[in-house]
Amino acid sequence: MIGTASDPGTSLRVGLVGYGLAGSVFHAPLIAATEGLALDTVVTSNPERQAQARAEFGDGIRFAATPDDLWPRADELDLIVIASPNKTHVPIATAALKAGLPVVVDKPIAGTAAEARELAALADERGLLLSVFQNRRWDNDFLTLRGLIAEGELGDVYRFESRFERWRPQPKGGWRESGDPAEIGGLLYDLGSHVVDQALVAFGPAAQVYAESDVRRPGAEADDDTFIAITHTNGVRSHLYVSATTAQLGPRFRVLGSEAGYVKYGLDPQEADLRDGKRPGSSANWGVEPEALWGQVGAGESPLTGGGRPEPTLPGAYPAYYEAVAAALRDGGPNPVTALEAAAALDVLEAARRSADTGAVVSL
Repeated sequence: MIGTASDPGTSLRVGLVGYGLAGSVFHAPLIAATEGLALDTVVTSNPERQAQARAEFGDGIRFAATPDDLWPRADELDLIVIASPNKTHVPIATAALKAGLPVVVDKPIAGTAAEARELAALADERGLLLSVFQNRRWDNDFLTLRGLIAEGELGDVYRFESRFERWRPQPKGGWRESGDPAEIGGLLYDLGSHVVDQALVAFGPAAQVYAESDVRRPGAEADDDTFIAITHTNGVRSHLYVSATTAQLGPRFRVLGSEAGYVKYGLDPQEADLRDGKRPGSSANWGVEPEALWGQVGAGESPLTGGGRPEPTLPGAYPAYYEAVAAALRDGGPNPVTALEAAAALDVLEAARRSADTGAVVSL
């Protein structure tokens, strides 16, 4: 494979499958900004998307109409990134691994934990990297929270409240909001993949799951207002909210411990900046938010009435994901997000769906 540790001067050549929201806003800019990675081929048959990619990344970008066009020239690539619709993740990842190529898959890696574990086994059998793009592990607020926990600032955490809420009273349509189970749409698997992954990273495995899931908006087909409660094996309780129907947004995090709590409003700025065309490396302030948005740490009073102290928010760091991928491929560094970690999150999402359907608490 070109671009291995024995050839450190050559960038690893990346084939990006899909150039919709995930491909154009997240993956392509982050790949292009990562030292040691080069965006080589974009898989899209859409002429407008091809023109968009060429305008940003130059005439040297190659295009393929379908993923199957890549496999005969697998020796010309060093990594496949899958940013296509959810239902295509498993078949494309399977084909890429069988072609001998390492793979990054956008979340969710699959529709079921069993499929994720099958992919993990295939990657292990072939000796190939299989990583899952869980970018919100590198959100500014989550990095800050992990630091507070590691430093013991909150004491023993009892309860973790996490909200990823939006006010979108009109459905947008498309596969992400499709009611067809084959599409793996709805907020449970979309935003739910983020909040569940964060909860498991911060507080460990889940023992029990309870969920409520609704379709609120007229004309909507898939869940657009979902609540997930996780009891972790260590006793921490996570209450997770994902919604497109929230007229008044709650705090992004409210984390309650034996010594203090942490309350944080607002979303990490990196997605908005990427959507606006800003790029990592273009500013020393990448991922930095204004002081007015810092969270509060304290006990005994609401932060809205003066309780607590401002906690500086660490800069968000989405580029760290692909830096870790490059290091894993070139130097044998750790996989930043394994398929087995993604499978554990899918165990929770599947349990949440069962719970929402039956009203029962599901034990894992």
